[in-house]
Amino acid sequence: MEPQSTPAVTGPLPPIVVMGVSGSGKSKVGAALAQRLRVPFADADAFHPEANVAKMAAGEPLTDDDRYPWLEAIGEWLAQHRDGGVISCSALKRKYRDQLRTHCSRIEFLHLSGSPELIGRRTAARSGHFMPASLLKSQFDTLEPLGADEEGVTIDVGDTVDAIIESFLARRHR
Repeated sequence: MEPQSTPAVTGPLPPIVVMGVSGSGKSKVGAALAQRLRVPFADADAFHPEANVAKMAAGEPLTDDDRYPWLEAIGEWLAQHRDGGVISCSALKRKYRDQLRTHCSRIEFLHLSGSPELIGRRTAARSGHFMPASLLKSQFDTLEPLGADEEGVTIDVGDTVDAIIESFLARRHR
């Protein structure tokens, strides 16, 4: 599928957080979206302290205290990219998204949503990621969908990356 032209946007683009549980395709969609919009991309996994990675690799879910410095680092990246950037970040709870907004109030979210069965199959099939499939249930238990007052769009992950991006660009707030 040939990429279509990006809809015209007036003024600078706000940063976009591609959110969802592990295995939902955040990194793949985020990288493709950033390329499409011609803005920088970052994967929030790269912002985790080694202790967090070790904890998750051992099958232990992170606590809010574990996530706080990670979210601060992501928030700082967002603040540096106020005029456009895409970052993949689980952002599972409202309070995590609120913490990100303390650094940059103008953020749009693309929530990649899917059934536990579909995402579980994807997670089980991938290799080389520190997040084990055993933690997927804790991610779904923690997930708080976007609130009606949050700028963002929820899109099902059952479609192709190109179709997800097209749907987001057609439905996003401008």
